[in-house]
Amino acid sequence: MNGAPDKIKNHAERIIRDPNICGGEHIFRGTRVTLRTVLASLAAGDGAEEIVADFPSLSEEDVRAAIAFAAASAEEDLPAPAIPPIR
Repeated sequence: MNGAPDKIKNHAERIIRDPNICGGEHIFRGTRVTLRTVLASLAAGDGAEEIVADFPSLSEEDVRAAIAFAAASAEEDLPAPAIPPIR
């Protein structure tokens, strides 16, 4: 994972919540494009190029930030692995 930790941190700079924009949903800074929209497009099989073509205010780095955000969120929600007792 070449440079992965830096890219994962990057999502906090690109994805924000503002209660005055899109009902407080996560959006990409400077846009009204929601994180949910981008994740749904990815889930439907769209690539970064297609998403950027559909939403020109986004960049491919924004799409990567969406993936990093989802990965970080999933990691927070996953239960900690069971640690076997020491004998």
